[in-house]
Amino acid sequence: MGQVEATTERTVKGRPEDVYAALADYRGTRAGLLPEQFSEYEVREGGVGAGTLVHWRLQATSKRVRDCLLDVTEPMAGQLVETDRNSTMVTTWTVTPAGEGRSRVVVTSTWTGASGVGGFFERTFAPKGLGRIYDALLDKLAAKVEQ
Repeated sequence: MGQVEATTERTVKGRPEDVYAALADYRGTRAGLLPEQFSEYEVREGGVGAGTLVHWRLQATSKRVRDCLLDVTEPMAGQLVETDRNSTMVTTWTVTPAGEGRSRVVVTSTWTGASGVGGFFERTFAPKGLGRIYDALLDKLAAKVEQ
């Protein structure tokens, strides 16, 4: 079993604090940013940044659905970490300045993949599929903060 990693990044028009606030607002803005692969979204505790407990189902492929229950932490300014209680998946969102009125958003998910042939395919294809899902989310984020 090896570590699998998927990273997507985007530069958006918007101040870092506004972009970060949109991502950290699980009770409000975040739900509207999720593409169709997410379902059963529910904030169970908190709702803004650290201390939030949020649930969703992520349908990465027609056959692969992850039931996620995520604890949100903020280990440093500009960074949200979502740790799934139901798996080894950890997703880190990092927002940094990218010039005047712009922000760089990087999202990285890591998890322990399967072994054998299944693990080979997971390491090969899962990062691309998750990257497409995060691209769709970042499109919605950009549209929201660029209004």
